[in-house]
Amino acid sequence: QVQLVESGGGSVQAGGSLRLTCAASGYSDSIKCMGWFRQSPGKGREAVAVINTGDGRTYYPTAVKGRFTISEDNAAKTIDLQMNSLLPEDTAMYYCAARQPCWIGALSGVAPDYNIWGQGTQVTVSS
Repeated sequence: QVQLVESGGGSVQAGGSLRLTCAASGYSDSIKCMGWFRQSPGKGREAVAVINTGDGRTYYPTAVKGRFTISEDNAAKTIDLQMNSLLPEDTAMYYCAARQPCWIGALSGVAPDYNIWGQGTQVTVSS
């Protein structure tokens, strides 16, 4: 059974950086579809970065493109999200997600396409 555990959230001032880490246990698939999503009160869950580890493709929405970077750490077996130039509107609960099965070419920024979720980590950006 795959389990995802997020870490690295916290509070930061606008313009600062944070790095989120998603540790995946029981996830031995050679091709992984994983992503980071966020949700703030009263809003739906939106993708901020997704990756297909089989072909290396990534997707970022316009709101975070150029500021956020998703990457896979094979040695640590984590999916990390580097967030730079943070804005107050980035404040949200951030969730790590995985999609099984995954295949070459699969890349989705739609939350319902992901069937495994972590508990989330809070990110708060103050102005």
